[in-house]
Amino acid sequence: MNLTDPRELATLLEAFLLASGKPQSLERLFELFEEAERPESAVFKKALELLRKSCEGRAFELKEVASGYRLQVRERFSPWVGRLWEERPQRYSRAMLETLALIAYRQPITRGEIEDIRGVAVNSHIVKTMQEREWIRVVGYRDVPGKPAMFATTKAFLDHFNLKSLDELPPLAALRELEPEPVLAFDEDAQVPASLQARADLAVADEPATEVPEETSFSSLLAELDSMEQGLKIDFDDLAESGADVESPGQAMPEVDEEVTRD
Repeated sequence: MNLTDPRELATLLEAFLLASGKPQSLERLFELFEEAERPESAVFKKALELLRKSCEGRAFELKEVASGYRLQVRERFSPWVGRLWEERPQRYSRAMLETLALIAYRQPITRGEIEDIRGVAVNSHIVKTMQEREWIRVVGYRDVPGKPAMFATTKAFLDHFNLKSLDELPPLAALRELEPEPVLAFDEDAQVPASLQARADLAVADEPATEVPEETSFSSLLAELDSMEQGLKIDFDDLAESGADVESPGQAMPEVDEEVTRD
């Protein structure tokens, strides 16, 4: 095999990524070649670009995430591909999603700060679950009484949500578009026949008054997050001055459990 030819190298990289089943960094891919046969960096990049283009029009794509490159099924096929597994997709509680969103957008953040924003206590099981999934980790301790732990997201979090970096998180205001508008089964402006309206009013009057439970909506979470978007941290100088033990947000780390912290 001529490894100086980007086209042949692209097929070999495809084999590597298919066999690994998980993201592979450029450094790891380089290590798979002996020094004498290792392609030049420019050839490597050209091969990856050829591989990406070769996936166009196919069911899978070459995606770069935080931990490296991986071949994955395109998202639009997930409703059908998911039927290959009998277990039901994991569903997360609103409390867990709120907590994870606050950590992602306000990291590093302490448990107490999360509770102040949400107005309720953070369940220890939620934090433990996210740590077990390696979505969050402790990056330091706030220099205040009690030394509370500060949480931040990990590369595993970025990989799971198909992100290369925290900069790819959507703006908080744009998230409102994810909540669908209610669809009415009839025209609100249509006139209701007088006889039908009278019968409906009579039926309502005969029914005992019941309290309508308040519905939880994702929009309330977005409103909370949007209100603090202006206050997002842009540096970590205050942590350095206060003596907090936290890694630099620009530090590159090869291991999954050593992550990039976003300002």
